[in-house]
Amino acid sequence: MLSTLALAGLVAACTSLPERAAAPPAVTRLPLEQQVVVRDRHGALPPAIESRVLAALKAEGQPDLAERQLQVLAASGATYLYHGNATRLLVDGPATFAAMKGAIVRARTRVLLESYIVDDGAMAQELAALLLSKVAQGVQVAFLYDGLGSFGTDTAYFARLAQAGVAVCKFNPVNPLERPGYWGINHRDHRKVLVVDQDTAFTGGINISRTYSSGSVGHSRSDDEALKEGWRDTHIELRGPVVQAFAASFARLWAAQGCQAALVKAPAPAAPTPGTRVVKVLDSDPADPQNRIYASLLSAIEASQRTVWLTMAYFAPGEEMISALTAAAQRGVDVQLLLPGRSDFKLVLHAGRSYYDRLLAAGVHIHEMDDAVMHAKTAVIDGVFSTVGSSNMDWRSFVANNEINAIVMGREFGQQLEALFKRDLTNSRAIEMAAWGRRDVGERFMEQMGRLAERLL
Repeated sequence: MLSTLALAGLVAACTSLPERAAAPPAVTRLPLEQQVVVRDRHGALPPAIESRVLAALKAEGQPDLAERQLQVLAASGATYLYHGNATRLLVDGPATFAAMKGAIVRARTRVLLESYIVDDGAMAQELAALLLSKVAQGVQVAFLYDGLGSFGTDTAYFARLAQAGVAVCKFNPVNPLERPGYWGINHRDHRKVLVVDQDTAFTGGINISRTYSSGSVGHSRSDDEALKEGWRDTHIELRGPVVQAFAASFARLWAAQGCQAALVKAPAPAAPTPGTRVVKVLDSDPADPQNRIYASLLSAIEASQRTVWLTMAYFAPGEEMISALTAAAQRGVDVQLLLPGRSDFKLVLHAGRSYYDRLLAAGVHIHEMDDAVMHAKTAVIDGVFSTVGSSNMDWRSFVANNEINAIVMGREFGQQLEALFKRDLTNSRAIEMAAWGRRDVGERFMEQMGRLAERLL
């Protein structure tokens, strides 16, 4: 992963964030039902049912905070929510791939698969065999992978899939002659998505990579070992009406890339409303006038009243986000950051650390994980706004990549993500201001280099 990310950094143009209102969106006094649109798989819910859904969400706990965060989410433009979903947090590679393979086995008509990195290790080979078996059963498999993220993978891996009937498409190939008209070396597809029929969707930080062949907990690894296996990451499995939003997002990107195969229509879901979760899908494209993932997260932090707990693989967020985090801590919000202690891209690591002095002085609590590479991208704010997805808190995610995140509203899922955050803290070390102030001159120099290169990373 190091070589591909480093190459991307070298070719990146100096960019700035999409325009955003200078002040956080105000919390309006309009009834919540007039600010959001809650859907099921058929469309918008009738007003009376929508009111009951929102009341039930607030009844999970922290009703004032839930309403406030919903209002802020709507004010940032994310007004459409899906009701009736089931969600499951998936921790690390083994659990995630087991769940994904189980969903693919159950596929009836269509499998949509998207990944930034696909290497040809044992895990990818096992996945390929499963996909080929589904094609043989008459299931359509569409596979979109990034040309840079998977640059080092033997082309025979993808050729084998294509020859057997998998619809394979490479996002923005590195060689501009490979697919004329679809080239942008700095524009990458960083998303990780699996959609099976209209039944199940997955997203998060986990690529199809040998680094996820083992779990992250319970091992003490050398630096070299940690970079090769046992990465700490988080995915989410979703069932219910929100799956159609993931499928639609995949279809838009598939069409935008000129991928040849027409996607077949998936059958009606086996369980139309398998749960009660209220979920929003946010995707982003560099061509968008505003990065909706960035804007919604920034607005949620600015509106926070109790807690902001972030777990982030690549943390080089820029001035606006740092100001939001420090302002929240200074007004008494419990702001905690769980970040990598080691990384496959060290300049980003140093860029993030260049902000530690300021964050610690404001009262932000910072923790680093050392035994495994922290690669998750999650947040839980006020215990009621939770997000799991592919987007890091860095400039590439904000302005150069296609990304996708799931936002789950409500206290019940928030408690699950908080419990996972607390578990990860037990495998991390706190950064104390006094000890941090004693770091050597070499570390300080690298932090400054990281800061200077922040918008190129």
